[in-house]
Amino acid sequence: MIRATVVGAAGYIGGELLRLLLGHPDVDVTAAVSAGSAGRRVDGVHPNLRGVTDLIFAGAADPDRCEVLFGAWGHRRAMRELPALLRAGTTAIDLSGDFRLADPLQYAHYYGEPQLRPDLLAEFVTGLPETHRKQLVDAARISVPGCMATAGILALHPVLRAGLVAGEVWVDARTGSSGSGRLPSEANVHAERSGAIRVVAPFGHRHEAEIEQAIGCPVRMTVTGVEAVRGVQVVCRAALVDGVDLQAVRAAYRTRYADEPFVRVVAERRGLYRLPEPKLLTGSNFCDVGFAVDEPRRTGMFVAALDNLVKGGAGNAVQCMNIRFGLPEMRGLEFTGLHPN
Repeated sequence: MIRATVVGAAGYIGGELLRLLLGHPDVDVTAAVSAGSAGRRVDGVHPNLRGVTDLIFAGAADPDRCEVLFGAWGHRRAMRELPALLRAGTTAIDLSGDFRLADPLQYAHYYGEPQLRPDLLAEFVTGLPETHRKQLVDAARISVPGCMATAGILALHPVLRAGLVAGEVWVDARTGSSGSGRLPSEANVHAERSGAIRVVAPFGHRHEAEIEQAIGCPVRMTVTGVEAVRGVQVVCRAALVDGVDLQAVRAAYRTRYADEPFVRVVAERRGLYRLPEPKLLTGSNFCDVGFAVDEPRRTGMFVAALDNLVKGGAGNAVQCMNIRFGLPEMRGLEFTGLHPN
């Protein structure tokens, strides 16, 4: 059994990690760490785990008690606290933004604070199996991408790799309220969020930098908050190279994702769900990707949807753990989502 500790376990991502890890046949959760909830029962904070665990939140992590440590803390906290928890032989899987960007200057620009541990950046492998599977096999330090970044990268990777688009890419992202985390804020109270379709970042969202770093071309990103609790959908637009048609785009997606266990190509001509819809993915580790082509205008639209807390966070982290420890990639992540929900 793999001994696992979750730090930041009282948050939404922490709760999803616990849900997945407690149901994983090869994992023993040795500690759920939350300084603010220390001494409380885990199922008092995460009521969906009633009857599943008797764990009590610990106030601090003991890296000697685990083989894999998941960091579900907020941005800027990981680079302050994670280095002290790093031990030889312990795999660290960080879900904050602190080690996602390879350039410390980019981090400072997008996060508004200096990168305090640039010396550690080279140790981290991007925790996206679809693009970094080989590196994850023996990675000791893993940085899981942001939810909208994961969706954007998976939407765009096939056409960028195949050389089918040129120039700047525009990413229009929509996200549910759980993406803002568990801590209360004025923007997330029911009276303000209910019924709202709020543009929260017209330009310069931090996930823009992650997508640009991954795909290697200029990205401009807009983020809108919608009434859903879970779910991310990105709609990306880019100019197509001369001569590229719908068949070429379809072939690029089918070829790129033919062997990926958690990416499904959804681009149907008819039906209610012709393109990726996050509602169908609630609770699952799948990312659905799709596309549409306006051939006369030489424009492609590339769509991806996922559950921001699972494939956009905790599930992706568990998938990385499975690869790192030589387990079947889908182990503990088989749930398909619900319809209707």
